[in-house]
Amino acid sequence: MANDAIRVRYAPSPTGHLHIGNARTAIFNYLFARHNKGKFIIRIEDTDTKRNVEDGERSQLENLKWLGLDWDEGPDKPGDFGPYRQSERQDIYTPLIQQLMDEGKAYESYRTEEELEADREAQKARGEMPHYEYEYAGMSDEERQAAIEAAKAKGLKPVIRFRVPKNHDYAWDDIVKGNVSFNSDSIGGDFVIAKRDGMPTYNFAVVVDDHLMKISHVFRGDDHVANTPKQLMIYEAFGWQAPQFGHMSLIISADTGKKLSKRDETVLQFIEQYRDLGYLPEAMFNFIVLLGWSPVGEDEIFSVKDFIKMYDENRLSKSPAKFDSKKLEWINNQYVKASDEDVVMDLALQQLIKAGNLPADPDTKTIEWARKLINVYKQQMSYMAQINEMAEVFFHEPEMVSGDALAEIQNETAPVVLKEFRDRIADLPIFDKVQILATIKQIQKDTGIKGRKLWMPIRIAVTHEMHGPELPESIELVGKETAVKHVQQTLDQLEANN
Repeated sequence: MANDAIRVRYAPSPTGHLHIGNARTAIFNYLFARHNKGKFIIRIEDTDTKRNVEDGERSQLENLKWLGLDWDEGPDKPGDFGPYRQSERQDIYTPLIQQLMDEGKAYESYRTEEELEADREAQKARGEMPHYEYEYAGMSDEERQAAIEAAKAKGLKPVIRFRVPKNHDYAWDDIVKGNVSFNSDSIGGDFVIAKRDGMPTYNFAVVVDDHLMKISHVFRGDDHVANTPKQLMIYEAFGWQAPQFGHMSLIISADTGKKLSKRDETVLQFIEQYRDLGYLPEAMFNFIVLLGWSPVGEDEIFSVKDFIKMYDENRLSKSPAKFDSKKLEWINNQYVKASDEDVVMDLALQQLIKAGNLPADPDTKTIEWARKLINVYKQQMSYMAQINEMAEVFFHEPEMVSGDALAEIQNETAPVVLKEFRDRIADLPIFDKVQILATIKQIQKDTGIKGRKLWMPIRIAVTHEMHGPELPESIELVGKETAVKHVQQTLDQLEANN
């Protein structure tokens, strides 16, 4: 399919941060373009001025770049088909809207929101699906004009509605879904193509933009299927050829089986949230691609270059894609384990600072200590923010030993091991994991106490935990003074309990 004429776009609205679903749309368009040596375009659909948020566009573009996407044209990369913000294309839309009105394919509508709502309530009462009822039905041209003049005299601003052809089928061969067809009588009547402030609606502007920007393929979410027949009507009205459409499956929660809703706060759904937690962009890219697309074979970890090379739009799934946060954690952990030490160090260090566990401007000694700490937990971390919970023992004084941990060391050999360990590490000239390990082994040799009865009392006394990373590394990170203090506190507790 390699063809310079292939042009696809991702067209976000700056109404919020980059959602997982929108990121998937961007990535699938990006992979299709790069695999086929076509062009990938970013277009900002910002005509809904009431919902636009400050920094919305910057946030969208910044998070796309963080994911590793680049584009050929966009608001920050002007090309031959700009402007790339809909708010800057008004002079393109206005004459085209007027053209449809001049041809009798669109008209001014003065029905107020209150009148429209009353119509909908009446329709519901009659058991009908809510729809727009032509307000000039049964009027002669003179009566219609008189009604318009009367509305203008009241100071009413019109919307512009597209005249929907009656009982006409609109069908397309969807790249993902196969053949899809809608009858024009089922879409709710003549729809608005220009709002009262003159700004075009989505269904009009997207057609104009895609046509003038020579978009060849449109990949978007399944929730856009119902928009497609309206857009096909506008293509038909202008005599333009429509692009090929592909509507990707819904993303559902693996836990509930329901559509992923932005209002569901039990699932993190915005790319920025995962950035804040210290996920790796390559892992996020990998995970998102597998939401509704499957590679050949059983492997699941691929680089962006791998995905570009093997991408095949025919492997897009018709079935809903399950968003599984545990799967994301597993994928990210694979990337963490394979990542360069400095990358992990930098991201985890930021998390330690953000949590207040390290100063904002740590000195060299603190940074080197943090490097050892992070390396201890690197294999276990699914994302970098976990370092704060995993390493809590190194930042907060533990409570008294209790529960299973206390039961574990209530035996006659535990005090023997702890006293020997306390006295010997206090005299170590070099306090590192090598010397600590040698000390523990010497205690085993001298006392004959070994295995669980040797290691567990030391771990519990120093860290107040029964599980954790390698013990010598943990003790080195706790530090000599604190380790001695914790062992003494545990001995005091055991003596008090006897």
